[in-house]
Amino acid sequence: MYKYEGLLVYQEYDEQGVIEIVETAGVRALHFGTSPRQSSMLISAPNELHSAYARAMMVWWLFKEKPNDVLMVGLGGGLLTKYLLHHFPDCQIHTIEFRKAMVKIARRFFTLPLESRLKIKIADGALHIKQQSLQTPEKHDLIMIDAFDPVGMAETMQGVSLFAACKELLTDQGLLVINLWGTEKDLFKQIAWEMGTTFNWKVLFLPVRGRGNVIGLAFAEGHSKFSMKALRQRAKDLEEQYQIEFLDFIKDLKRNNASVLGKVITA
Repeated sequence: MYKYEGLLVYQEYDEQGVIEIVETAGVRALHFGTSPRQSSMLISAPNELHSAYARAMMVWWLFKEKPNDVLMVGLGGGLLTKYLLHHFPDCQIHTIEFRKAMVKIARRFFTLPLESRLKIKIADGALHIKQQSLQTPEKHDLIMIDAFDPVGMAETMQGVSLFAACKELLTDQGLLVINLWGTEKDLFKQIAWEMGTTFNWKVLFLPVRGRGNVIGLAFAEGHSKFSMKALRQRAKDLEEQYQIEFLDFIKDLKRNNASVLGKVITA
């Protein structure tokens, strides 16, 4: 059976709806009953980040050499989680996923490994963040939020209270990275304002070229300002080693953050 211009290789239903796996021209993709891909993997290179938005989620790498303790909200196909496990062998990852079926899907179709450094919890991501911020503050040096449903961003992944809880969970050198949907202009502006006011406008936004996604970055108070010259050199080095378009990220960060860039980066 063909669907979304590809071969439907698997389909199941849970309480949240349909989960579909579709293969097209050597790419395996996750769908939630609509044509947008939730995750995608090049079958011949399963440890690489095929999706442009997933590569853009790695923009934090410009500002931090390596994470030690990561909170990941939203497993999806597990591609970002798998990438971190592969490239950061000392990193501990706690992943929160709302849909229990996704764990099986990520392991079966997207080669997410069984790994002692990875703990997966089935729970509401926003609720987990808010509860944990009261119990174990300053725990994570990286929080990555990538929580979407069939129609867009998960409604719980917004609000000053959520971002304040994220801030509490970050170490003083921590970073929050969140996948936002930039085509809903009013909603995006509201979330950008919430992030900015919570993090004293130490925030940056990276539009994903050719996509509706915008990656939001927020910096904990302990960060000193970064040198643009040093960031460009780091981008060049990372791009040569990992084939992710970090030099484009630098250009797009500079182009799209005129009002807040000076809070984070010096000339």
